[in-house]
Amino acid sequence: MSDRISYEERKDLPDSVYGLPERREYPMPDAAHVRAAEAYFRYCPEDMKPKLAKAILEHAREYGVDVESPTVLSYANE
Repeated sequence: MSDRISYEERKDLPDSVYGLPERREYPMPDAAHVRAAEAYFRYCPEDMKPKLAKAILEHAREYGVDVESPTVLSYANE
């Protein structure tokens, strides 16, 4: 899978791969997208950052990605 997900591919993804499933934002179906979610974390609404940070860490463990962002790690501990 490339680093871009088409609209059609996105429609077929289960809610469980999204960092914010209720909004279907921050899809993380593979390691590259976990890294992308970490990179775009700053654009997440402030009130949703703790939830997204925890989802990033969960998906990172699943795909063997090391999360290095101190911001993501600090929000995950809230």
